[in-house]
Amino acid sequence: MPEHAPPSVLFVCVHNAGRSQMAAAYLTLLAGERVRVRSAGSLPADEVDPAVAAAMAEVGADLSAEVPKVLTAQAVETSDVVVTMGCGDACPVFPGKRYLDWALPDPAGRGVAAVRPIRDEIERRVRRLLAELGIAV
Repeated sequence: MPEHAPPSVLFVCVHNAGRSQMAAAYLTLLAGERVRVRSAGSLPADEVDPAVAAAMAEVGADLSAEVPKVLTAQAVETSDVVVTMGCGDACPVFPGKRYLDWALPDPAGRGVAAVRPIRDEIERRVRRLLAELGIAV
């Protein structure tokens, strides 16, 4: 095991079909293996929202193989940073973790044009988070 493991970031939203998938994809695109990235949902959907997948494809992120995942206590416990995006009280809290809450509109049921501004705001926040973690992009 490396002496300094990369930080682990978990993105959580209700359905794990939109905001958390976009955030995880951006973090992976920008940081690569310098950060361990996961996403989950308190009530995961059956699939990633098609408009979200289309909007992310425009910036080079392929979400076609992604499947919404259920949020587990273990995922939270093993993360250094937990970014919630509307999971409410369903997100377990563990001492010593850094929690951020990103209030963002839910892209569910919106077209690609409406998803783009949400996607772009998520990119800005992911870049800010990487700077806070000391990871250059």
